[in-house]
Amino acid sequence: MRTYLWSMSPEETSSTEFLPTRRTLLTRLRNWDDQEGWREFFETYWRLIYSVAIKAGLNEADAQDIVQETILAVARKMGRFQYDPAIGSFKTWLMLVVRSRIADYLRRRRCRVQTVSPAPREDTGTACIEQVPDAATPGLEALWEEEWKKGLLDAALERVRRKVPPKQFQVFDLCAIQQVSPQRITSALGVSLGQVYLIKHRVGRMVRKELKRLETHIL
Repeated sequence: MRTYLWSMSPEETSSTEFLPTRRTLLTRLRNWDDQEGWREFFETYWRLIYSVAIKAGLNEADAQDIVQETILAVARKMGRFQYDPAIGSFKTWLMLVVRSRIADYLRRRRCRVQTVSPAPREDTGTACIEQVPDAATPGLEALWEEEWKKGLLDAALERVRRKVPPKQFQVFDLCAIQQVSPQRITSALGVSLGQVYLIKHRVGRMVRKELKRLETHIL
């Protein structure tokens, strides 16, 4: 039975938790006893790590293990982590940590398969873990970028949702996100065609503004 540092329940964790890492949070993470700081970090990034692991070919339970292993790896490394934008972003550094954890897991899994295989193998004296090349998904960087952008969009949408009347956001969501035809929206929600286009334009502009603001704060 697996035991996790924090629970990973999609029903309990809102997409609004996905925000670019702040420099103050990175400073707090240097202290492993700062439980609130680590909980904030976990709630911010577990969905991203989990989604990338799933798309890299892992099942749900193993992807949850990757999340926990990544958090522990970050905890071990944060004492030596120095944020230097000239060298690279925290976003890229975290991606490298996740890629390493996934590669380690896939190597271990492949070794287990080779161990139980009935086919005879010549003993070369080399450990299986050393025989398996880096098994990280070649497209993991693209997966990471895709999921990162999705998280930013979800965060921007949630922030805008809190700022506009519920019906207006519903109109925008149906029209811009779910791609429902304006004619169907007017019939379902009792708004005019002009209102649909006006709301789509106004709320869409707010979403783009939030996205830009979030992107400028990425470390």
